[in-house]
Amino acid sequence: MSTVIYPSPIFGPIHSRRLGISLGINLLPADGKVCTFDCIYCECGFNADHKTSSNFPSRGEVAEKLEAKLKEMAESGEHPDVLTFAGNGEPTQSPYFPEVVDDVIRLRDQYCPEAKVSVLSNSTFIHRQKVRDALMKVDNNILKLDTIDDDYIGKVNRPVISSYRAAKIIETMKSFNGRLAIQTLFMNGKSKEGIDIGNVKEELIGPWLKAVREIGPREVMIYTIARETPDPNLEKASKEELDAICKRVVAMGIPCSASY
Repeated sequence: MSTVIYPSPIFGPIHSRRLGISLGINLLPADGKVCTFDCIYCECGFNADHKTSSNFPSRGEVAEKLEAKLKEMAESGEHPDVLTFAGNGEPTQSPYFPEVVDDVIRLRDQYCPEAKVSVLSNSTFIHRQKVRDALMKVDNNILKLDTIDDDYIGKVNRPVISSYRAAKIIETMKSFNGRLAIQTLFMNGKSKEGIDIGNVKEELIGPWLKAVREIGPREVMIYTIARETPDPNLEKASKEELDAICKRVVAMGIPCSASY
């Protein structure tokens, strides 16, 4: 089982299927994974296999390293499409997240004003006012919602916060008043315990579509497995399955893209 642990606090640029040329901002330690989810499909592996002994990078360190990289890219004629908060876990759990967002926007405006600022979040801290306020400042506020079924979430996303409930996440998403994108991973297969974890089925897609309509996001991004997963039994959703779901989202008047 191969997994990816990203450098911190800056990595890339890399080519993202959904975002283009992306310069990564990793607010998690470089020696492991720290996440409020423990997804069975995570390219960074299971939480228990990558425990960290380091601290979160400081606000000053992130700003210093980001500015140095943006200067280097500008001098070589490279231009990122997006500066993306991602990496070895959930970025909004960093105690410096709101302040770093301000720094990133300032440096973006100075060095690459055409680039977008994106945050890839699993939504677990969007109830926190400072986190929500910071997310409202970025160009692409991309929040995860793989399903609205708590039983499925418990088997696949495996939140480490016992109070996690999809209904609460959905209600908070509504408070963004459309200033968010929803990101959902669809897949097939069984877990290593033999549990069917496919979410390309109507009993899960139908309620998810209803929630998406109620949330009213700016757009929806659906995708499937692209890299090796810590649970080896998972299978990609097919292009036909993703396209069919995408068409149903678009039919509700919400832009949707599918990455295969």
